[in-house]
This record gives sequence, C-alpha cells and structure tokens, in this order.
Amino acid sequence: QVELVESGGGLVQAGGSLRLSCAASSRPYSNYPRAWFRQGLGKEREFVAAINKNGDATIYEDSVKGRFTISRDNAKNTVFLQMNSLKPEDTALYYCAANSPYWTDDYRYVSNLGNYRYWGQGTQVTVSS
Repeated sequence: QVELVESGGGLVQAGGSLRLSCAASSRPYSNYPRAWFRQGLGKEREFVAAINKNGDATIYEDSVKGRFTISRDNAKNTVFLQMNSLKPEDTALYYCAANSPYWTDDYRYVSNLGNYRYWGQGTQVTVSS
C-alpha cells in the first residue's frame, strides 16, 4: 500500500533548483511530522530534513542547510522540499517518511531512519556537473 508519494525529481545542472513534493495518500498520515531522506548509488540512506505537524519547526542535515527548505501545506496533505544550489553530491533517490503524530527537536532521533514506519517509493534527483 502506498502511504506517501514523492514527485518532482529530475535532471538538473549543478547550481540549479528542484522542488520535491510528498503527498499523503490517506489520513492520518497528512497530520504527521515528515522527513526527507536520500540514498545515493552504492550508499546508505541518509537524513536530509524534517518538519513537524504545524510546519513551524524544522531540522536539517548540515550538508543541506542554507540550500534546502522543507515546508508543508496541510490543506493539500503535502510536504515539500525546495532544493537550491544543487550539487552533484545531491544526486540520490529521495524518500519521504513519517512515523507518528509526535515531534521531537532531538536531531539524533529525527535523523535516524529506523524511527520511521511509513515510506514513499522515492523520486530520483540527478545533478550534473
């Protein structure tokens, strides 16, 4: 069963931008905090960013701070990841994830992919040099 659906990936030149979307296929997932993870070819899945239920608290991985912005539109049941100043090392399959209605500001917890129960199928982002 598809619970979260990512879209918006594509091929972009270094320095360009993309906006990813993560749509919830059903409630209560639309009300949950959500996170973005990514997995490059031959690499482990890594944390990118997370956002709480109301959209007023966010956490970012250091490698994307100042370049990526996570946001949400709860009326559309959708979370976004605006990616600017893209680099070749951003190339990866990007996943949206959720777990529960609760939020913590603990980076170590939020960034741990093992703490998420619900995952989308991913959208590919490829950044050329």
